[in-house]
Amino acid sequence: MLIGEVARRSGVSARMLRHYESLGLVRPSGRTGSGYREYSGEDVQRIFHIESLRSLGLSLREIGRALDDPGFTPSALVDDLIRQTRERIAAETELLTRLRRIDAVDPAGWEDVLQVVVLLHALGSKSPHARQRAALSSVDEAPVPVEALVEAALSETDPNVAGALRWALARSGGCGTALLAEGLGSPVAAVRERAVRSLAEMPGGEAAARLRDALANPDIVVRRCAALALGTRGAADAVPTLIDMIAGGYNDTDAADALSVLASDTATADRIANGLVARLAHDTTEAPGRGRLTQALAGIPGTRASRALVELSHDVDRAVALTAAYLLQVRDER
Repeated sequence: MLIGEVARRSGVSARMLRHYESLGLVRPSGRTGSGYREYSGEDVQRIFHIESLRSLGLSLREIGRALDDPGFTPSALVDDLIRQTRERIAAETELLTRLRRIDAVDPAGWEDVLQVVVLLHALGSKSPHARQRAALSSVDEAPVPVEALVEAALSETDPNVAGALRWALARSGGCGTALLAEGLGSPVAAVRERAVRSLAEMPGGEAAARLRDALANPDIVVRRCAALALGTRGAADAVPTLIDMIAGGYNDTDAADALSVLASDTATADRIANGLVARLAHDTTEAPGRGRLTQALAGIPGTRASRALVELSHDVDRAVALTAAYLLQVRDER
């Protein structure tokens, strides 16, 4: 077959066939009387082999080795191709993510695009100062896609930068709430904690609903953070977890303060008092925990809490009895 017919049958242009010949990849087996290239069936088959290997990402030099070196083994080369393909996919995925984030802010012109690119780059900087500045700038100077803020908040280890990112997210209009809630299911404990701390600062009913769901999270740190946030929002769902925190000595002062906020309602105050008393009577509650629970009753108004303190002033645990007696005295003076 002449070169034109080979090009038609193989889909490889005549120009590329000549390039293959110049590299020594495939040479026509013969020439016509007029000097035209003439390809045999074996030549055409080799062309198809070259195209097949090109489809795997091999370079022309690697293809030449694969076809001509009898000792060539493909395993190492294939492993290298897999690595290169993964790196390329990762780079393309990162680019696609960046483009989508730029598109999400609906830039009016190239200046807006460049501002967003600069901020996105700064959020990924190795410098905590640069990341913090980008987070703070995202609110006023140029809009940053909320997905980028959430991703940064869930991965940030510097406490100052993390605080700036939570502040920026809280002013995003609640758009990142659902994405942060997804972080609660992360297999990484640190990511789950960052997610719930960010949700705690998000305004609105959706964030409160996500925090209520978090009270049932398998991660105790998530449950505790959610309870503290809900307590300050006046959500009585947090009461059992807050009481557990006081008994266990985990942020017990903050938990007691949250219970005091919730106790502004009479019915809730009585419920809290009953919960504290029940936990005091629990067999597994150790002496330090009983002392903290007794102190927590001081911030709970109402007759139920007062009666509980009277009973506790006669407790067999002298430290508990003295604490209750002192709290009663303070209560009477008020």
